Amino acid sequence: MIKFLAKLVLITFVNIIYSQEDSLKKKISFTGDFRFRIEQDWDSRKSDGTYRADRTRLRYRLRFGMTYQYNHWADFGLRLRTGLPNKQQDPQLTLGQSPAEFNTLPIGLEKAYFRVKHQGMTFWLGKNTFPFEKRNEIFWSDNVFPEGIAFSYKRDFNSSFLEQIKINTGHFIISTQNRSFDLDSYFQGVQLVMKHSNERLKLYPAFYYFILIPDIPDGFESFLMNYKILHLGSSFMISKSKSLRIYVDYYKNLDDLKDYNQILPNFQDQTNGLIIGLKYGQLKYKGDWEFKCTGNYLERYAAIDFLAQNDWARWDYSNLGSPDGRLTNYKGLEIAAGYAIDKNFNLKMRYFIVEQILPYGTHKETGQRIRLDLNIGF
Repeated sequence: MIKFLAKLVLITFVNIIYSQEDSLKKKISFTGDFRFRIEQDWDSRKSDGTYRADRTRLRYRLRFGMTYQYNHWADFGLRLRTGLPNKQQDPQLTLGQSPAEFNTLPIGLEKAYFRVKHQGMTFWLGKNTFPFEKRNEIFWSDNVFPEGIAFSYKRDFNSSFLEQIKINTGHFIISTQNRSFDLDSYFQGVQLVMKHSNERLKLYPAFYYFILIPDIPDGFESFLMNYKILHLGSSFMISKSKSLRIYVDYYKNLDDLKDYNQILPNFQDQTNGLIIGLKYGQLKYKGDWEFKCTGNYLERYAAIDFLAQNDWARWDYSNLGSPDGRLTNYKGLEIAAGYAIDKNFNLKMRYFIVEQILPYGTHKETGQRIRLDLNIGF
């Protein structure tokens, strides 16, 4: 069914381009990108003290999107991507992983939305990009696209200190029970984004309310729980000419985990997260360099592990039936460098080293990973 829908969408694109007037063609824009990745993992210790085998993978990702500008204030869009349909955090495919020799690719829709923009207001319905300000994927993966309703409003000020205020909010359904809304698994968020001093300082505090979230994803849960997460985010431009920026994010789950008998006592206070990053440069034009260093300390219940990034380590729920990652309850370091071969064409290298905060077994899990990505887009 997914393959049929993908073919139907592509055929529709082609028919629209070649059968409509020039004025209609101007309303349609296309985007696409391709990534090829070389990845090496080692020193990946399990909770029983044994080690996973070192792993080398060649991977790739393809995305293709379309936006139709209905008028000056409304548009709708969609985007296709590669990736296993039951693994929302990871759109990459591994060469040779298919059980059939040279099988066709799994492709699905990661975006499908209707959007309105008018006088500082933005409103969208459907499935779209995470609408809240963030500087990394540690709390929420860039590959996870929430489904629901989002609204934002921004206002500019003629002040040298406070330049702009923006409010982001929304309601998003994670899993429906096909009954009343209050029985769904969902999350709501509200965020205030403030730009100060010629955009040198940005503050973006937020509050996220997650309801009836499974402890294990994809229908393998043993219980449901709530999260009430306070996020205090900030970034400061040390040097605008050199694009040198530091950012700090603090997360605190305000829910009382002692109400859940299923959570072990030593994990009931694991509700804090702190991320500190330093970034230099940007990959905007040919010859640009970018360097980044990120330190991360994220306790077990400071984020929802199967909605956060799964880049830093090989930890997942595969032994419990789900392929999703479980990237909380760890501390680690990322060192990254990038070079722009041309506009929208770059190389990026990332190195990760991680260690578990509290062990699930007799030993703390560990891991090291290095990646080299070739990215090209239009």
